[in-house]
Amino acid sequence: MPLSGIRVLDLTRIISGPYCTALLADLGAEVLKIEAPTSGDPVREQGVIRDGISWYFANYNRNKKSIAIDLYGEEGKALLARLIPTCDVVVENFRPGVMEKMGFGPERLKALRPDIIHCSINGFGNTGPYRDRPAFDFVAQAMSGFMSLNGAEDDPPLRAGPPISDLIAGLHGALGITAALLRRGQTGRGDSINVGLLNCMVSMLSFHASNFLASGVVPARSGNDHGIVAPYGLFRTSDGQVAIAPSNDGVYHKLLDATGLSHVREMPEFSTNAGRMERRHEIKGIIESRTQTQSSAYWIQRLNEFGVPCGPVLGLAEVFEDPQVKDQEMAITVHQPGHGDVRMLGFPIKFSEAPSSCRLPAPELGADTQSVLESIGVSAAEIERLQQSGVISSPSINV
Repeated sequence: MPLSGIRVLDLTRIISGPYCTALLADLGAEVLKIEAPTSGDPVREQGVIRDGISWYFANYNRNKKSIAIDLYGEEGKALLARLIPTCDVVVENFRPGVMEKMGFGPERLKALRPDIIHCSINGFGNTGPYRDRPAFDFVAQAMSGFMSLNGAEDDPPLRAGPPISDLIAGLHGALGITAALLRRGQTGRGDSINVGLLNCMVSMLSFHASNFLASGVVPARSGNDHGIVAPYGLFRTSDGQVAIAPSNDGVYHKLLDATGLSHVREMPEFSTNAGRMERRHEIKGIIESRTQTQSSAYWIQRLNEFGVPCGPVLGLAEVFEDPQVKDQEMAITVHQPGHGDVRMLGFPIKFSEAPSSCRLPAPELGADTQSVLESIGVSAAEIERLQQSGVISSPSINV
């Protein structure tokens, strides 16, 4: 697999960090997830708990090993210091300065392994006036301007439903790590990477930011309409709505042909995108006068025949029954020993020669503590003593 042979020390919890390391694990890396002995990652207790396991946790922690170590005490930190030299990458999502307080700042990490790659994911980056503030997905969505662009023009700002800033930060973290691994292969040198939730969200502002920086004009919220293209959005049909996305003049003309509105092409007020933007509600009404005469299924078939991007608005129950989603295996079933089968999201990147796979189910808390510590030379007697003193924990049977 692309990252086979790479070992990642995962000090993260909740979503942004675990998503980052899940991507690395799905690409073949060995991920050692360090958790608190008594509680573990808080997501173990969140979402729907079914047959004794959180499917939310299982989705983001497959292909990982769990090692339960108390990192507040010196003995736990000593174990961490023994693990780090065996790892290529360290990922954490503490606030800035926490790793230094633990005794594992950049210089210590480099001393333990000179070519180590260290990735920190936090709210606001490692510098600046907000560096020490706590942050979660909702805060990053609000402060980035992202929420100000969502919703209808007269509605209040609106967040995205999924925790998008956490997920984007995790994605950027994984990208940064893979780039650093490539560079290390060329130079032999490690690197320190920081990914901030706010930075990631600002970087995703796309044409809204470009237009504002160029003009100084704050864009209005446009709901499901496009901010710079018309017509575009949801169009009513006889039995619902269809999402139609004619992104340029060529596709707009195909839309007119498909809907029997070719004569509109000759109307000067709609001949340019700028003109259509000024009259977006009018042009949308003209098109809806046709789309409302037939069903959504009819228009999806016809528009696709004409090469017009379109699709239905699906709920989750429909998404996972959709034939394309099924063909792409974007929902998979993984057997969790002791818990039954768990359905989770599939792999979005499709490799022809080294495809991603679920090699390991999400681990029980501390399931791999003993085997991993033994692999770095910790004796059986020492492991037993550490278990009895509460520095580490592991279940009686690894599952």
